[in-house]
Amino acid sequence: MGAGRIERVHGEPAYVLHSHPWRETSLVLDVFSRHYGRVALVAKGAKRPHSPLRPVLLGLQPLQVAWSGRGEVRTLTRAEWSGGVPPLAGTGLLCGFYFNELLLRLLAREDAHEALFDAYHAALRRLGEGRDAVEPLLRHFELELLRGLGHLPPLDRESDSGTPLQPQARYRVDAQHGVLRAADATSPSGAQLLAIEAGDWSVAGAARAAKSLMRELLHYHLGEQPLRTRQLLIDLNQL
Repeated sequence: MGAGRIERVHGEPAYVLHSHPWRETSLVLDVFSRHYGRVALVAKGAKRPHSPLRPVLLGLQPLQVAWSGRGEVRTLTRAEWSGGVPPLAGTGLLCGFYFNELLLRLLAREDAHEALFDAYHAALRRLGEGRDAVEPLLRHFELELLRGLGHLPPLDRESDSGTPLQPQARYRVDAQHGVLRAADATSPSGAQLLAIEAGDWSVAGAARAAKSLMRELLHYHLGEQPLRTRQLLIDLNQL
């Protein structure tokens, strides 16, 4: 633990992104909280058979948590299930793991993103309800993640000139330079990029263009190490 004042937080909405054993009876948690971002917490005694924390500290389920301490790792003092998100299964469960892996890889510690937390919560709830097509949910969360982290330029104008996109023109989205005119006829059209910006998947080719765009941007920001859950989703689709 580092120096500094003791921090005490109560009733914080949160999700467990990852956990690993610590000593014989405890866990270290990587938690995504609404107002504090990713936080590392030690759950003392959580592995004991009769610990009240043991059945609560599950991934992909909404919690209300409390912690105290200082330094990089605080101490979890309370955790309660909040409800409102049905248990995930099958493809929905893999999608939830995919979201968690993206957050672990891209979200810096203690960098709050309230809108992204809300988007994550809503995506898990809709996956659990099973009433929405999976692909639009994936694209929406990927867009919210990249937009929230400042990795997605506005898709309704050219980045170098600020000129509004022309629906029939072709554009490319560069991870460093933003939206630029393209001569390649296979590049997404202005109409498709405008639809992606608005989350309108009824425009012809918008869903396909969004999938390709998200793959390219995520690869750039994630680096060479592939996402394990993405490959699992690909394998499942092939089956």
